Amino acid sequence: MKMRAAAVQYRLHTISTFDEFAAQAEHYVKTAQEFETEFLLFPEFFTTQLLSIPDEHGSAQGIENLPDYTQPYLDLFRKLSSESKMHIIAGTHVVRREGKLYNTAHLFYPDGRIETQEKIHITPTEVHEWNMAQGDALSVFETEKGTVALLTCYDIEFPEIVRMARAKGADVIFCPSCTDDRHGFHRVRYCCHARAIENQIYIVTTGTVGSLPTVDFMRGNFGQAAVISPNDVPFPPRGIVAEGEINDDMIIVADLDLALLDKVREKGSVTTWRDRRTDLYTDWS
Repeated sequence: MKMRAAAVQYRLHTISTFDEFAAQAEHYVKTAQEFETEFLLFPEFFTTQLLSIPDEHGSAQGIENLPDYTQPYLDLFRKLSSESKMHIIAGTHVVRREGKLYNTAHLFYPDGRIETQEKIHITPTEVHEWNMAQGDALSVFETEKGTVALLTCYDIEFPEIVRMARAKGADVIFCPSCTDDRHGFHRVRYCCHARAIENQIYIVTTGTVGSLPTVDFMRGNFGQAAVISPNDVPFPPRGIVAEGEINDDMIIVADLDLALLDKVREKGSVTTWRDRRTDLYTDWS
């Protein structure tokens, strides 16, 4: 089984209406569609671009206003997914539930279904500056092309949660990210490689680029999309199937051959998934 995946290096810039946001999103979807993409990944927090839309006083909005755009966001990506016949992981969007804010990844199916995965591990900035709540459950999602999981940015830095996703059957992790400097970017990127090696899976990741000068904590962005594989003979030696140009406005596209994962798990140069010493440490399955 193969799936063609694409990832957007989404350029953040100041806008004045929701229609401008919709037009930019549609542009990326149509670009990916030209490459016959089946799964398209947007970055974490890319909908914070909506906070640059001035309020009635001409000022940028705060994070507490972002959930007000949830229904237009859902309507937009449900429409784009249906029209393009593409699975769209529309990055993350902040939603409000029972008075709390959650950083939530959304998977839009071409048939209109929507699945969500709240971010499980919350960074200090999300907690102290944005009062974000943490998710408490991990799901995997079945598609006609394979089983996938959505783990957002900081989540990928915790081996246990990725191990759980693999134990539940995920062969591909989509990791939307948002980092403001090289340090944060490389933390996420290096951990993506480690998790791909440990679990013998693919990881598709991307981040925001550009700047939102009027939106707090979104003024700086450092991002690059990549499709990452295990480091073994059937795959590229550096474990990079595809990657973008750092901080450019672009998309990347790659084919993920899931059958190769089965081969390396069975008789690869190393068999890290099979060789877990669960007699010494917890089996996260």
